[in-house]
Amino acid sequence: MSTDFQTARVALGARLRELRTEARLNGKELAARLGWQPSKISRIENGKQTPSLDDLEAWVAAVQRPDAIAELRGRLNGLESQYRSWRRQLSGGHRARQEIGATELSRTRQVRGLETDCIPGLFQTPDYARHMFLRLSDFRQSPVDTDEAARSRIKQQSALYEPGRKFRFLIWEGALHVRFCPDDVLAAQLDRLAGIIGLDTVDLGIIPLSAPLRLTPAHGFWIYDERLVIVETINAELWLDDTHNIALYQRAWDWLAGSSVHGSQAQQLIARTARSLSRS
Repeated sequence: MSTDFQTARVALGARLRELRTEARLNGKELAARLGWQPSKISRIENGKQTPSLDDLEAWVAAVQRPDAIAELRGRLNGLESQYRSWRRQLSGGHRARQEIGATELSRTRQVRGLETDCIPGLFQTPDYARHMFLRLSDFRQSPVDTDEAARSRIKQQSALYEPGRKFRFLIWEGALHVRFCPDDVLAAQLDRLAGIIGLDTVDLGIIPLSAPLRLTPAHGFWIYDERLVIVETINAELWLDDTHNIALYQRAWDWLAGSSVHGSQAQQLIARTARSLSRS
């Protein structure tokens, strides 16, 4: 079974468990309402069985949460495909995708990433994240669950403070200037980003606009240990777990890292961008 399939199935089971506990039901009580064996509830909640759409519809009816069916349907539709369209993933809003990402992050010791048009989610302020989700919901015409999605994203940042974890990120300098949010929100985000540089678990590099390049930073991607690459495009995500593609993206990261600046030089670039906001 592929890594991306199982990760998504575990996340779906966790969400169903959450709906059950919010309804103040234990597994046996829910099984009795549904006419199922308690073991089926356990298998689904623990990611050992894939529920059908009929199962999901029965579940939300039993816990009196019919509003959750669109979100759950989106999670189910996205389970089996390496090519994950945003239309299907976001049919219930952004929160579901954030929780899938949190599940993947929890089992990863080292993340390497490149962002070309925004600050990485692990470093975002709540306001910056909310403005990003609002813009994405508007563009992709998906349900708006901005606050829930932002809370889920910010919650993942606790991983930055866990000993033994490593987060190695590259940011194209142009991403520091992208103004999809008010200037005061961007200024606070830049201040947060500069502070991240001091964390022991973080290695943050900025690729200057003037830097000589062996490879153009065409799009963002994240590498999870040496087992998975997630690539985001306008219409979909690619979850790549084959040896060839992982090696290709590792090489891309290494080549781009050779053009990046770190430490005080990176902080200077961030500070220069912040000063340009005050002059605008």
